[in-house]
Amino acid sequence: MFWKRLLGRRHGVALAAVLASTAVSAADLAEIKANGELRHIGIRYANFVTGTGDGFDVEMMQGFARSLGVSYKLVYSDFYTVIRDLLGKDVQRKNGDVTLTGAFPVKGDVIATGFTMLPWRESILLFSEPTFPSQVLLMAPAESDLQPIKDGSDVSEDIKATKQLIGSRSLLVMERTCLDPANYGLTGVGVDLKKYTKSANLNEMIPALLNGEAQLALLDVPDAILDLRKWAGRIKVLGPISEQQTLATAFPKDAPELRDAFNAYLREIKASGDYDRLVDKYYPGIRLYFPQFFAAKTN
Repeated sequence: MFWKRLLGRRHGVALAAVLASTAVSAADLAEIKANGELRHIGIRYANFVTGTGDGFDVEMMQGFARSLGVSYKLVYSDFYTVIRDLLGKDVQRKNGDVTLTGAFPVKGDVIATGFTMLPWRESILLFSEPTFPSQVLLMAPAESDLQPIKDGSDVSEDIKATKQLIGSRSLLVMERTCLDPANYGLTGVGVDLKKYTKSANLNEMIPALLNGEAQLALLDVPDAILDLRKWAGRIKVLGPISEQQTLATAFPKDAPELRDAFNAYLREIKASGDYDRLVDKYYPGIRLYFPQFFAAKTN
């Protein structure tokens, strides 16, 4: 498990979906080829979309556009509006239900940005085959008196032990992202949640933690890999909050041919070695943490 290797190195629901409307403007494969352009919606996040014109998902989608014979365009978004930018509908979640409301401009054709496959997202989006692995972790400043959990017999025991560490301590979270506490049973149970609202940039979670905005923070693996290097000796991993998660590319429900074309492209670059080169370029060493995921060349 990823987090156990981090500790060793001392770096330390099915939901019901109620759709208010399914009439959204989206382009499937034929329309994109006719338009001659693939609009990639990306969020500045870890090394998936760096914000400087490159990144794991940026290069992957540039290659996908070339395979379709169309031009490529990167459209920046954030975790609060990314689904709205794809579907032209805003997302509301309440009591396990998901609704799509309003009418907004559709700004892109596909979301590729280290996007986690969560049950509520799957109810309103089509996802590709897995593109990357992840997991949500509990982080603390290095000087915290909390110590990383001891290895359990399985990840469910580890998650339970990690959650018990939180106690009365404040926890930094970010709603409507993979760090939303509602995804992990952390709401309505007495946890002192500190919602980060200054931006929707996950890259700001560790700086906010180190600035004292909360005593603990949620963080996902891709960010953790980078932040443990950037803030070496200043933060530590306490344990996992989630099972291993899957990241994938997301499409509108009415773009199945585009999704299928991307899946075919993904299999091709895994077979050719181009996928491995992207992994090594942007996340060197991650195979040590998720060996089973990266051992599979095709899905």
